[in-house]
Amino acid sequence: GLERGAKNQFSTFSNFITTINQKKEGIGNRNSPTQLVIPNIKNVRDLPPICLDVRQKQRISIDTLPQELKAPVPPEPSLPIRTKTVKDFQDDVEKAKSSGDWKAVHDFYSTTFDSFLEINAAFKKDTNSPFNTIEDSGINAKFVNVVYDALLNTPQDVQKSVLKGIINGLLQEWKGPRTKDDLRAYCILLQNPQFSNTSTYVIYAHLLRQIAALTEADHHFLVHWSKKISQRRFKQLVDRLLQFISLRLFPAKPEEFPPMVKCTWWIPSATKVLALFNAANSLISPSIISYTDFYNSTLDHIDLMEEYHNWQCYGNSHRFSFCQYPFIISIAAKKVIIQRDSEQQMISIARQSLVDKVSRRQKPDMNMLFLNVKVRRTHLVSDSLDELARKKADLKKKLKVTFVGEAGLDMGGLTKEWFLLLIRQIFHPDYGMFTYHKDSHCHWFSSFKCDNYSEFRLVGALMGLAVYNSITLDIRFPPCCYKKLLSPPIVPCDHNTLVGICDVTLDDLFQIMPELAHGLSELLSYEGNVEEDFYSTFQVFQEEFGVIKSYNLKPNGDKIPVTNQNRKEYVQLYVDFLLNKSIYKQFAAFYYGFHSVCASYALLLLRPEEVEILVCGSPELDMSALQRSTQYEGYQKTDLTIRYFWDVVLGFSLDLQKKLLHFATGSDRVPVGGMADLNFKISKSETSTNWLPVAHTCFNQLCLPPYKNKKELKQKLIIGISNAEGFGLE
Repeated sequence: GLERGAKNQFSTFSNFITTINQKKEGIGNRNSPTQLVIPNIKNVRDLPPICLDVRQKQRISIDTLPQELKAPVPPEPSLPIRTKTVKDFQDDVEKAKSSGDWKAVHDFYSTTFDSFLEINAAFKKDTNSPFNTIEDSGINAKFVNVVYDALLNTPQDVQKSVLKGIINGLLQEWKGPRTKDDLRAYCILLQNPQFSNTSTYVIYAHLLRQIAALTEADHHFLVHWSKKISQRRFKQLVDRLLQFISLRLFPAKPEEFPPMVKCTWWIPSATKVLALFNAANSLISPSIISYTDFYNSTLDHIDLMEEYHNWQCYGNSHRFSFCQYPFIISIAAKKVIIQRDSEQQMISIARQSLVDKVSRRQKPDMNMLFLNVKVRRTHLVSDSLDELARKKADLKKKLKVTFVGEAGLDMGGLTKEWFLLLIRQIFHPDYGMFTYHKDSHCHWFSSFKCDNYSEFRLVGALMGLAVYNSITLDIRFPPCCYKKLLSPPIVPCDHNTLVGICDVTLDDLFQIMPELAHGLSELLSYEGNVEEDFYSTFQVFQEEFGVIKSYNLKPNGDKIPVTNQNRKEYVQLYVDFLLNKSIYKQFAAFYYGFHSVCASYALLLLRPEEVEILVCGSPELDMSALQRSTQYEGYQKTDLTIRYFWDVVLGFSLDLQKKLLHFATGSDRVPVGGMADLNFKISKSETSTNWLPVAHTCFNQLCLPPYKNKKELKQKLIIGISNAEGFGLE
């Protein structure tokens, strides 16, 4: 296998798109007109293994690499002269199609792919230029694309000649460092569409192995060159690698591949190459493809906890684990890891409580297995604070809520009601803890100073408890909040270490205070004299309880004018003050509250966007999936009222669908597990059809009167969901 690697390979870790069956169908379609068969593929001579020093090398860190690496560059061998142009090639293909004589095309392919030198001779933009910078690969991308697009429509012997040439190229004995021409050849060969066919996987695996074994400096070049590939082809490359990993894990025909014991390096090599594309994707803003496009849902079906424990136990050893490359693990799989990790912690704590009781000859009480929270509705926040502070040691146990003076067992409904009521009260503008920004539709921390920040700790603990107990919260924090929450992802042992501080930019401010961010952006692009026209200093003014207070952005900031020369520094300090320094104590309490419940190495696997989805759910709605998983009480799914209901809902705009979900469940987002995890129920209401629908958000239940026709149902439903206060935060 490949090296185990350091846990922080890239600055951002960012995804299997369709099922394996769909991939297999796609393979068949892409390989028309002839099905490619490589005879005796298992007898191809094995390539030299990755040398030991490469395996021991730590994983790539894109952030630590300089823009240009001053490594000794071996001399480039002189390239053969090849003069065929894109038009020449296209003319040859058209002639071959009309005449049936493919000799010219066959000769081109067999010559071009016979060696790395020939690949460069054909596809290098200028054979006399070295092209040894990260900015320009020197590859004639248009020619490469045309040649590959035509390849799968050529006769079988042409396709086989290409693969034979690739085998020859890979089997050459390499000595010393790779040249830039070698890197160009690897970059071109990776794009070969033939590698979507499982019959070519042995060759593909060896290509991936050689690329994975390249030096860190060479990987640096490949990453920067890869970001220039078009979005469509970039995604095809990622999908091809994901498919390769999936089909090696779960082969449809195991006899197609060598025994797993003889090719344990296949998956580590492919995953490491995929990591290069993930790094390339993260270098560009906006990214080439979504981070979710790197998810491989096949991994949802392997023993994830074994992967997690290998990752925890073996450090930077040779033991491979997918957890070293968390961008490939889906959010659903990460949630499973986090929940099982927390369950193991819960069981361990509960077992210790039980042992302590027995050792003291006390009768065990089943309540000790739960985090039991008892609160009065009239003192909801203060009672919740007291309970969670008193029961710090029990926060990782299963949550059960009791409202004092009310009968009833908590089967999940009371817990959800407790969350909804608390969130509604804490986020109310009159409460003063958070400010709601209407322009961005999100909340941000109030910068008002106070004596006690324990309520911010409570909100953090609530978010942690929601993740542990699979409750979706209707909270609207900006993405920057979740970035801060993972800064750092593990609570530092030294309590003097700053927490919740991260690099923030004007883009982060745009997501919270777009008007202010726009003003600062205008300042940066202003073409006049900033000092004379704006007359500003390195100072910020804030209103606190009716009093205007000033804060210096740097020492003696009130005496330093903002000029054309220092305005970038001013804007950066201003943004840092608003999003980090001015709310440090509030956010630090919030951070410690969240991590008091969610302290786990599993958090190292998460992107900030994924933490948001775990807490608040996903904004992607699939009402057809909700229809399939809905339960009924008093109705059958074939009843006329139910058929009217789904006809209406599926025809709603996205905005109305979100309002319906919020009306019925208290949130317009979907849990990580999808609509099925909502346990949505429609019950028959025996009231008059003049009444509007009613919802019990604590149980995700909609009570629907038996309306006589579709028009009446639609009218009443829209009125109900559009005018219900529910548990909205604003």
